[in-house]
Amino acid sequence: MNASHTPRMDVMRSQLSRARGLGSAKTGVDHWWMERMSAVALVPLSGWFVLQVLRLAGSSQEDVVEWGGKPVNSSMLLALMVLTFYHMQLGLQVIIDDYVHGKAHLPVSLLMKGAALLIGLFAVIAVLKLALAPSRKAIA
Repeated sequence: MNASHTPRMDVMRSQLSRARGLGSAKTGVDHWWMERMSAVALVPLSGWFVLQVLRLAGSSQEDVVEWGGKPVNSSMLLALMVLTFYHMQLGLQVIIDDYVHGKAHLPVSLLMKGAALLIGLFAVIAVLKLALAPSRKAIA
């Protein structure tokens, strides 16, 4: 009998067994918590915004500018805009991580983050213009 001849055994391993021991990326839990915390903060802010829109329906532009010039309203609008676009970026990042693979992952992720930042910046500037606009009633 030949001692160097050993029977070959094929071991079928699951994806989970292959992944064990590789460790985590250390960002999943933080990302999950940030997404949940921003969602919880957006609930009252969104409710406030819907009530304000219903209250202001049919108002003149001057009334809306006066409403937006109040510090409480402009602060709430700024918080709503920042949290909305931050939450959007977190959600889209999960979608990109799940469905975009290979070399395209980094450029798509950077493009999405840049677009979210740019659109969020436009929203913040619009709120600031509303908040800092001179009131026509004060001029008259």
